[in-house]
Amino acid sequence: MLKKTVWLIFASLLVLTLAACGSNSEEKDSSNSKGSDAKESETMEIKQELGDTEVPKNPENVVVFDYGVLDSLDILGIDVAGVAKGGLIPSYLDKYASDDYENIGSLKEPDFEKIAEINPDVIFISGRQSPVYDQLAEIAPTVYLGVDPANYMESFKANMNTLGEIFDKQAEVEEELAAIDASIEEVKAKAEEMDQKALITLANDDKISAYGPSSRFGLIHDVFGVPPVDENIEASTHGMNVSFEYVMEQNPDLLYVIDRSAAIGEEPAAKNLVENELVKGTKAYKNDNIAYLDPEFWYLSGGGLVSVQEMIKEVEASLE
Repeated sequence: MLKKTVWLIFASLLVLTLAACGSNSEEKDSSNSKGSDAKESETMEIKQELGDTEVPKNPENVVVFDYGVLDSLDILGIDVAGVAKGGLIPSYLDKYASDDYENIGSLKEPDFEKIAEINPDVIFISGRQSPVYDQLAEIAPTVYLGVDPANYMESFKANMNTLGEIFDKQAEVEEELAAIDASIEEVKAKAEEMDQKALITLANDDKISAYGPSSRFGLIHDVFGVPPVDENIEASTHGMNVSFEYVMEQNPDLLYVIDRSAAIGEEPAAKNLVENELVKGTKAYKNDNIAYLDPEFWYLSGGGLVSVQEMIKEVEASLE
């Protein structure tokens, strides 16, 4: 009788122990499930002039219009689903021209139907797409990452830090930005030592435009420290229309040229246009100081972690 009672007590304790373990296991599974759901639904708020938006952390389905943002995502190892192929993709990003990536239209004419079909988690845009921000925002959270020419480095760094936060790549972004800052300091030291004044021009077909401080290409003056030969150039996206007589009168020590024709896939024409009899009379030509800047970095994809570093290298080379 005593033995039977002991076995009954033992069996009862065993049942209670198993029940408790099962309960703990269920609670743990439930807790893990809730944690997983919370992680998947985690978002961050992006405050921007075009409209504040909630963006999911670590989005998987990414659509990109801006090539500078694309080169930044590429170097950070972040995959994208769709890119703008309706123009000339920079050669160093030519893998995105393949069928592995959806074509979301051109830089100025998005394919809204295709974008909706992709059903992206986030859309990254810049200045060319800002007029259609509202339509894009109806499809998915849309983040504006354009660079402000008047505050180039501040806006560029803010954009990169935003990408770092969205994709949990803060450490990688900080490392890239630190390298860029170090390169800029080297260029500024050379510019100060040489004390040469420069003129920045964009060659477009048979005409040229000049760019000064706070303009589209004004970081040469504002950030890299190369003094402008003319302090009164109107700051604008399209530059100030000038003649070659103007270039001769300004007589820059350095002449920077960006070939728009080459940037958009046409035959390069800047050298034949610029190196005429008037320009040959300038100090820049006589001292072999005409720098033809890579139009892919300067015209197509500026504002990226890769392109900005390459832009620094080109200006540094022009000061040697």
